[in-house]
Amino acid sequence: MSFLFSFRRGKGLGLMLAVLAGAWSCSSPDPAPANESEHLTLGNPSGATADVKMPSNYLLLKPQFALSYHRSQGKPNWVSWHLTTRWLGSAARQDNFRPDSQLPPTWYRVTSASYAGSGFDRGHNCPSADRTSTAADNSATFLMTNMMPQAPRNNQRTWAGLEEFCRRQLQNGANELYVVCGSYGRGGTGSEGYKTTLDQGHVTVPARVWKVVVILPEGDDDDAARVTASTRVIAIDIPNDNNLTDSWEDYRTSVDAIEAATGYDLLSAVAPAVQQQLERRIDQGPI
Repeated sequence: MSFLFSFRRGKGLGLMLAVLAGAWSCSSPDPAPANESEHLTLGNPSGATADVKMPSNYLLLKPQFALSYHRSQGKPNWVSWHLTTRWLGSAARQDNFRPDSQLPPTWYRVTSASYAGSGFDRGHNCPSADRTSTAADNSATFLMTNMMPQAPRNNQRTWAGLEEFCRRQLQNGANELYVVCGSYGRGGTGSEGYKTTLDQGHVTVPARVWKVVVILPEGDDDDAARVTASTRVIAIDIPNDNNLTDSWEDYRTSVDAIEAATGYDLLSAVAPAVQQQLERRIDQGPI
């Protein structure tokens, strides 16, 4: 785990120090301002910056999502995105898995072949089906920086069930969602057994995959102040294992528990008093 993730509490301290670290790295490219992205409305969980001196917490801002990339693990720490009906349409699934050219040119670039024969799916963080407004939007979800090695049953059943639940919340334009997900730990069990890495060590197989979903009534503003103590927040933490139940609700947990496991500061842009109430709850809402 990077030293950046080790000084989490109090709230916002990690983000402040990461920003200062980026500011002091005068010889590096200027960090991309996190507040330029709608996908980081509720916060930048690890204080990621677009600074090549931060290879374990490198910020990539896409029009379709934002993410923190870990160079030595060959996968994202987390991916964050805003989901509304405007992101959904009739664009076909592109299936064009490919390296991400936005990474610094000297960094190793994971390819689709990195997963070949491994027994693990190229598991989307931001789902393909969440970006169907245009072919370009869908294509962006197939960048390998959006992928994690995921046990097939986990990816295709348990994880997919939650993704479908999230999209159902948008029916008739009733709601919009802010979603952040990622993975942590080392070692999972896919269809070909237990592995800790793929591609000669370039890609780490995580032990757990997690997701936090914030459900809000459809509104006009991307503003964390819209999140209140009554907002529904769903957090799940799932073993990266091929022997799972299909029911994602069996893996509900609290945001606090995910923060404790990862060192991240989730929902950091939300008012501290509201965060405290929301993050300690385990969702029991209808599915």
